[in-house]
Amino acid sequence: MEAFLAEAWRWWLVLWPHVLTASVLIINVAASAHAILVKRDTRSTIGWVGLIWLSPVFGAVAYAVLGVNRIRSRASQLRSGQARVLHELHAAVPDKARLEAAIGHENAPLRSLATLVGEVTDRPLVDGNLIEPLTGGDEAYPRMLEAIDRARRSIGLASYIFDNDPTGRIFADALARAVARGVEVRVLIDGIGSSYTFPSIVGVLARKGVRVERFLPTTVPFYFPYANLRNHRKIMVVDGAVGFTGGLNIRDGCWLAHEPRHPVRDTHFELRGPIVAQLLEVFTEDWAFAAEETLSGPAWEPELAAAGTALARGIRFGPDDPDIGRIKLVLVGALAAAQKSVRIMTPYFLPDDAVCQALDVAAMRGVRVDIVLPEENNLALVGWASTALLWQVLGKGCHVWLSPPPFEHTKLMTVDAAWALFGSGNWDDRSMRLNFEFNVETYDRGLAARLDQRIADVIARSRPKTLAEVDGRSIPVRLRDGIARLFSPYL
Repeated sequence: MEAFLAEAWRWWLVLWPHVLTASVLIINVAASAHAILVKRDTRSTIGWVGLIWLSPVFGAVAYAVLGVNRIRSRASQLRSGQARVLHELHAAVPDKARLEAAIGHENAPLRSLATLVGEVTDRPLVDGNLIEPLTGGDEAYPRMLEAIDRARRSIGLASYIFDNDPTGRIFADALARAVARGVEVRVLIDGIGSSYTFPSIVGVLARKGVRVERFLPTTVPFYFPYANLRNHRKIMVVDGAVGFTGGLNIRDGCWLAHEPRHPVRDTHFELRGPIVAQLLEVFTEDWAFAAEETLSGPAWEPELAAAGTALARGIRFGPDDPDIGRIKLVLVGALAAAQKSVRIMTPYFLPDDAVCQALDVAAMRGVRVDIVLPEENNLALVGWASTALLWQVLGKGCHVWLSPPPFEHTKLMTVDAAWALFGSGNWDDRSMRLNFEFNVETYDRGLAARLDQRIADVIARSRPKTLAEVDGRSIPVRLRDGIARLFSPYL
């Protein structure tokens, strides 16, 4: 036996360099093949393949840890096997004559944009909607609470943040009253967003008899704003007839009349008409995923009667999309359709190079491009990273404005004061790739003009951010901002 072991050891001493070389070769080939087959950006592929071969073992390990898109894989696994919820909306789809009257002929810019968004979302543009913008919690919360108190069949409420504070408890009491009346109530709160206050509102709701679930509960025991796969959507649907969506969370900071310690301005929307069915589709899917309950029956059927004249369409997007980043196609398409003006409001502005180039091309075509950002960002890293990339748009003629406090959380985009986009999505990779979001596009010149003017009013009290100011930052500040920008895909 000792002789056998000695002989085996002798052979191992001879062969181990060859075994190691072959193992490294197999690992490098496998990692390179994965990068070539999966990575869509050529520069990213070349960089990873070069690192894999120039730094054996380390390069492959780095690629396995940092280069593999586990966010999309994880999202796809989580949602695998889940059926889409699609309501029949054929009766609300505008015909050719209606489209031409509302948007223009087949080759008109906005008509082409409508075609593009239809291809991206695979959902129809629907007619007969009434959409009303609401300024912050001061206007939106009373309207939402009134709708809850009038509910007779069902309430579906999804919010990224639902705080256990005076505002949150007012909503909890209203939802409890609805349950007592026999209304079917379902509340979905993000697993991270539910932990912004302690104790969580989840326990308060449950004790009041409200059916509540958390979306992807996390084991992280504290607030962490950079977690992935969060449900960032803000949707409420009452009796399938009235919907609310936009950027507003449920928390005291958004109700300025309460004089909160950290005030936040925002914009929310009340919707009536067939578009509400598309809000309900998304809420129903998210609830089925989080609670493993399918919402069906008369209580959860949408009302499709016309309530106004706006054409609108819901745009759901997230890391589980077959083509991740679908909202980028919508944004680039809208920028390409612009003839006169583009106005954007967002609290977090970290677009990738493709979106920056689309903004630049619009400005260089003579389109007036205004981008409104908060003067003081509530997430310092995001503010620093955003400043580091502003030269890309300022240098080509875009105009950047910094709005004064309180913190502006509104997410809006208008094109030619004729098309508008609103919802939960920001202009950053977190919204475009890593979180579950919901926006609404609308082709209503009256509404779009009101929203365009709303942005203009904010610009009137804002100060311009110039290229000279960006270039004039001190070396330490530029270094800080540049380092922050390196993390922009995850901020």
